[in-house]
Amino acid sequence: MKHYAGLDLHSNNTVIVIINEEEERVLKRKVSNDLSLIVELLSPFKESLEGVVVESTYNWYWLVDGLMESGFKVHLAHPGHIEGPRGKKHTNDYDDSFHLAHLLRMNNLPQGYIYPKASRGLRDLLRKRSILVRKRTSFVLSLGSLYNRYTGVYMEGKQLEKLTVAQLQEIFKDETTYISARSSLQCIKFLNTQISQVEKIVLMVHQSDPYYQRLQTVHGIGKILALTISLETGDIRRFAHRGDFVSYCRGTGSRQTSNGKKKGEKNRKSGNAYLAWAFVEAANFSIGKCPYAKAFYEKKRKQSKLNVVATKALASKLARACYYIMKNDVDYDVNRIFNNIKIKTDKGCGSKPKKGTGSKAKRLNG
Repeated sequence: MKHYAGLDLHSNNTVIVIINEEEERVLKRKVSNDLSLIVELLSPFKESLEGVVVESTYNWYWLVDGLMESGFKVHLAHPGHIEGPRGKKHTNDYDDSFHLAHLLRMNNLPQGYIYPKASRGLRDLLRKRSILVRKRTSFVLSLGSLYNRYTGVYMEGKQLEKLTVAQLQEIFKDETTYISARSSLQCIKFLNTQISQVEKIVLMVHQSDPYYQRLQTVHGIGKILALTISLETGDIRRFAHRGDFVSYCRGTGSRQTSNGKKKGEKNRKSGNAYLAWAFVEAANFSIGKCPYAKAFYEKKRKQSKLNVVATKALASKLARACYYIMKNDVDYDVNRIFNNIKIKTDKGCGSKPKKGTGSKAKRLNG
């Protein structure tokens, strides 16, 4: 007799339901989040268990890793693709656990990717860096706004970061305003130190990353973006087609139509937010570094009349390129990704000027 287990994981407890082939509940229990207790309950069914399903919540690491190390076959359920049991007016945690086991028995379980434990810490450290960068930006904007209000002068972020406490005291004569500005500046300097330390650590291990060097051949992708894309992607072979990867990077639309009419948008934020950010950053950098990317961006901006739409279109283009770079282990080929884009070439400063051009003052003085 085969058995199937569904685990509904919460912050402080786990609901376990085990069913047989006839969908009879042979075990139904609610326990605290203690790995030894959960393993003890599952162990009598270890030989007959076809799998243990755990929903991909924010705290699944300890449970999935512990069950896999104990020899259980674990499936990570994708919560965004799971529909609730139909026809039920009332459901509870036991029904949710039963539904996970039922989907596994029916071979209809939408599964998520169990990211390798060895690389998980480095990926999460890079995610921490992005949080620190956003926090630093908020303090820079706060200090810049305060400076502008009291002086009427706009100062860029890099200049603000170079200010000293003594300079702030000269600028802001009011004691309370000075304390506010000083606290922002101290937070900025502290966050700069933390960000530098994180970057130093993640760049020390870049040599073991399989896609790191290849991704940097793309215009607009540097060291941090290359590591972010590589670590957030994981094994590229888990994406059967390029469209799956681009969708995971939030590079496809979510518009839903019926009979030629828009019926709304669904799953607009489905995918990896960190990959979406990385490719948007790469798109913004590539506009200034690659004439083909700039021409593509200008074309899309002219069609949509929106900068954000053009940027997302370019980001989607770069995501498709990176998919083939990682899958085929090749360098970036700008001619293949922008094969239909034509750019205007200038003659340059070495060309002969037309008659009558140039500065009038120079012609008179010459």
